[in-house]
Amino acid sequence: MPRVAVVGNLSRDVVDGGSPTPGGCPFFAAEAFRRLGRQGQIVTRFRDDDAQLFEPALDALGAPVTVLPADATSAFSLNYVGEDREMGVTEIGETWRAEDSRALASDVAWVHVAPLLRSDFPAATLAALAGGRRLSLDGQGLVRVPIVGRLEIDATYDPAVLDDVTTLKLSEEEALIVAGGPFDGKAAAALGVAEVLLTLGSHGAVVFADGSETFVPAAWPVLGVQTTGAGDAFMVGYAVARVAGAGPVDSARRASRLVAEMLEARRRG
Repeated sequence: MPRVAVVGNLSRDVVDGGSPTPGGCPFFAAEAFRRLGRQGQIVTRFRDDDAQLFEPALDALGAPVTVLPADATSAFSLNYVGEDREMGVTEIGETWRAEDSRALASDVAWVHVAPLLRSDFPAATLAALAGGRRLSLDGQGLVRVPIVGRLEIDATYDPAVLDDVTTLKLSEEEALIVAGGPFDGKAAAALGVAEVLLTLGSHGAVVFADGSETFVPAAWPVLGVQTTGAGDAFMVGYAVARVAGAGPVDSARRASRLVAEMLEARRRG
């Protein structure tokens, strides 16, 4: 069966003032693939000095990972109050190039691209990663400004980055920024992307696809646990389901269940 690939920088996260922990979609994607019993491809990068943080964590998850060279590692501070979080950028990670697409395996049919900042994936790189494959994009790559300090967001992204995108995932905050106001079917259609997924945290998600707008409730609420990586797991679950032949709404339902299972396991410790 064709595989799903996840491409993006790993990040060095400091949550609520604690010790650095591995973050970034590739790390959480490895856990998602394991839970789904599927072998995806993970392509990521971090500088050699941070290998001692990332390699043991990735090895423990048992996922095959292709690591490309990097001169910088993405790094963030995250402070949580319930489901709300305040983020800071402490280091800007590597910018990916079109030639990095050569790392993708020949059996990859869907690529999920997970920028941590707007500078991670220029339009030309996304075009190369698509290369006849279906491509999903995390909306962080549209709105997060690549400057060190308190995380800033705005809508001054290059519209060309959406040219080769099949599916775009947006959080509520990202959707408001991108639309310049309330996000609805008209705003989703204006993006020119076939499938737009609006994630609503513990409430679920809204799927905009095929001219319809469908609310998909969370499989079940999992409260009292930090939710970093939930959106990343959601996108892995969604992409795996789509590659297997499920439609957008059914894929979102399956992805929601995967996220609930992951958060439940995290709460149990």
